[in-house]
Amino acid sequence: MKKIGEYTVRGRLTAQETARITLFDGRFDTAYKVIDFKISPASMTSGEDAFMYIATKEGIGSVNGQTWDWSNNVEIAWAIQGSNSTNNFDQVKIIDLDNLIVEDLFVTNSNVGIANYMITMEKYDITTARGALAMVRNNSQKVE
Repeated sequence: MKKIGEYTVRGRLTAQETARITLFDGRFDTAYKVIDFKISPASMTSGEDAFMYIATKEGIGSVNGQTWDWSNNVEIAWAIQGSNSTNNFDQVKIIDLDNLIVEDLFVTNSNVGIANYMITMEKYDITTARGALAMVRNNSQKVE
């Protein structure tokens, strides 16, 4: 696996909105790894919190930001940041460091307010066999 670049995406989502981040270039020998995930409420003085997660499939992740499911292979990163009228709380972020994305990502604002996000990824040159394995893992649902 050879690193061939870095890629950053950022945006803003309204309540319960999901954004598709298109990464798939039609090849199975390139992949991305999420290395950082930052979020914040749109207004730092509104008293709102931000809850977001990143998944490899749309509509399969957590129901809301207060229900993270680390057993679900489709979910690969989670973050929360709070604020009130006088303080900004530290962000908590968790990233599955074994993530490897060949296709697309879906970032979801699972809170009631507007929130910002920034995702930093590394791009890799991989074998097609490794790409196929990553795609299988990224499409797997949790085992119950």
